[in-house]
Amino acid sequence: MTALAALSAYLPQGPGWLPTWQLIVAVTATLNTIGNMTSVAASRKLYNSAPAFVNPLQSRTFAIWTLTSAVVRFYAAYNIHNKMIYDIALFTYLFAFFHFGSELLIFRTARPAVPNMSPVVVASTSLVWMLSQYDFYVVRS
Repeated sequence: MTALAALSAYLPQGPGWLPTWQLIVAVTATLNTIGNMTSVAASRKLYNSAPAFVNPLQSRTFAIWTLTSAVVRFYAAYNIHNKMIYDIALFTYLFAFFHFGSELLIFRTARPAVPNMSPVVVASTSLVWMLSQYDFYVVRS
């Protein structure tokens, strides 16, 4: 058995690429959590217009918020047809989009740069993808 075959047994088995995307985003968020729990450097890159506002407590709080989103998205990856889980995962992207969008446009604690634009791109792409494919994935009772 090849390494790829062994790994594929653990990947989401749902149709299409959205379940795999959910898993990729969940794993990335988990890694981001580790970075934010151990250092303020990652958070300071996100809030690059106000790095003085980023302290260890804020960074750890952001890490837990990110980990919570990762868990929801992990569940969505493996339960993509469950309406409640799908809806909650969709809301995690809406909240992320609102949070990062408001920090960029309203509160101005961030200015456009790769570290803070990537969550905006992931959130907006995921929102559009999930909304456009809702009827394909969600089993309504």
